[in-house]
Amino acid sequence: MTKNKEKQSARMVFAANLRLARRLRDVSQEALALDAGLSRTYVSEVERGERNVSIDNMGLLADALQIPLKDLVDPERFKVLD
Repeated sequence: MTKNKEKQSARMVFAANLRLARRLRDVSQEALALDAGLSRTYVSEVERGERNVSIDNMGLLADALQIPLKDLVDPERFKVLD
């Protein structure tokens, strides 16, 4: 059995889900960063998959968006149909 698509890293799944969840809630990176107690630059780097985000900061970001952390690490949660 072969897979049609390459498996995404957990960091990239989190990055994509964070960005989409933030946009769906119409929240700027700056507002999200402020609510989470993080810098806007940090949030931007996380969303681009450039930061290896800690579990503590993942929790802060999920709490700031008022969604369960498990939704941000689920590769199928915010998947857009191809």
